[in-house]
This record gives sequence, C-alpha cells and structure tokens, in this order.
Amino acid sequence: MVTPAESPEVRIPLRVRHDHRLGGRWTSLTGGGRQWLWTGPEPGRDQVTPGDAFVDAGGLEECVPTVRGLPDHGDAWSRRWQPTGTDTATVECPDFTLTRRLTDEDGVVVADYRLLATPGYRFVWAAHALLDLSPQARLVAPAGTPTRLYPEAADLLPAGVWPRGRPWHIADWPTPAGLPLERFGPDDGTALGAVLIGCARVQVVDGPDTLTLELHCADQPRATALWRNLRGWPDNRPYRSIGVEPMLGTVFDLAEAGLEAASDVAGPGAGPGADTAVVPASGEVTWQLTLTAHRSPGGDHR
Repeated sequence: MVTPAESPEVRIPLRVRHDHRLGGRWTSLTGGGRQWLWTGPEPGRDQVTPGDAFVDAGGLEECVPTVRGLPDHGDAWSRRWQPTGTDTATVECPDFTLTRRLTDEDGVVVADYRLLATPGYRFVWAAHALLDLSPQARLVAPAGTPTRLYPEAADLLPAGVWPRGRPWHIADWPTPAGLPLERFGPDDGTALGAVLIGCARVQVVDGPDTLTLELHCADQPRATALWRNLRGWPDNRPYRSIGVEPMLGTVFDLAEAGLEAASDVAGPGAGPGADTAVVPASGEVTWQLTLTAHRSPGGDHR
C-alpha cells in the first residue's frame, strides 16, 4: 500500500493565455484548478505607451533589453505585438525585433523566442513572472548557486557585511549572507531583489503543487531573478508580490553590465562581458522557456 507521503507526483496540465495588445503579457497560467499568476493592484495597464513607467499589473511580462533602468522594464512590454502566425507574435522595438511562439500542447507551456539585432548588441531578457503564492511557498534551486543581492538587502544584513562602494553582494543560495531567501514567508515589510547566477532551472513548491521553470539557450548567460516583496514596496501603499523570473543575463539593469564586481563570480556567468546576452555574427539569438506543473497528494514533498 502506498502511503500519502509516498504517493507519486502527478503531472498537472497547464494552460496559458496572453494578450498581444498589451505587450504580449501572459494573463493566465492555470492547471488543476489553480491560477499561478498573480494580479496586481495598479491601474492603467491598458493605457501605457513606449517609455512609460512600469505598471505592476501582474501576470508575466516580457522584459527586454533591461529590467531595471531605462526604459523601465524594457521596451517590449509597453508595445503592441503583432500576430505573425499560429501562436506566434512579433514586437518591433528601436534596436531589435522579438518574436515569440507560445503554446501549451500536451499541458506543457513552451515559449520559443527569436531576437534579431545588429551583431554585438547586448541585452538582458527576463520572463517577469509574478506568482500567486502562499506564505508557505519556497523556491528550490541548487545549493551553492552564486546569488547577487541588490542594495535594498543591505539594511537586512549585519553591520559590515555589505561591501562598501559595491553595487551588489554575492553569496551562496539558499541563505546568501544569512538571508533565508528560499522561503517566501509571511509579510514582514521587506522587499528585495536577487539574481541566481547560472541557474537555469528552478522549482516553486507551494503545498502539494510544484511549478518548474526551465530556460534553454546555447552560448548565452542564464540566471533566475527573484523579487520578494512582502509588503515592503512601494513605500506609499505596499503590497505583496513574488517574482520568479528566468533570465538571459545576470544583472537587472543593462547599464550595470561589465561593472568590475561581476568578476567576483566564479563559474557560469562569471566575469565582465558575461553578464548580458550578446547577439552573435548571425544577427539572432534563440531561446526556449518551458513550464510544467506537478501535484503530490502527500503535500509539500521537498
């Protein structure tokens, strides 16, 4: 007899919905009666124009060629995408063209991307996925993954830990510099961002449910960004939002690329010049993001 704790995982078919009119935004990711994507409180998402400040409407936004910095969350999210075939759409931006094919055949969500630009063009891309998670949820990633903490984490660290004059601090997952980032936890008034360098596959475990996000791309630096906002942002009306964001590149802001501190990292994504994607001589970069879901009758099983 199989006990609940020993019950095998069951794959849960996922279904995705999107809106080409609003930046190709993923508006829904459902499976097994669960909605994985969070809906944000900010109004005005349907009124944005290129160059506008980001509107935190939730879902999954395509952020390229930067996340932080300018333009805010990139060029693609604020532009209308044009359907170019079955399940395929394209957005034209000043420096690049991005095409995406998004399917959920057989219950596995697959997003295939192709970016065209001048050889040597550098960019960061993130699947800016904001997830609807309980305080018990956690992020599973390989222990020891170099994790880049950003300045908003400085006040949460013991005195003297934050490196003076540096734009980030790098330490090992799952508790970089002593911060238990793998656990999302209850609201505590904090908000911070981090980048798990070289980490192309993560799992979000929330009770019996697991969502796996995996990024495939040859010859480009990959990472997973984390935004853990536990009602710590914005200052005037804070709310809870959790972002788990597969990335090409290893920095939030394209303008940070090549800073000396990038050389602090050993291994995947290390060194100046390895912190952004770079368009090769062919003029194109292709990559694929897959999302799968599983459910364990025994509850949180990891």
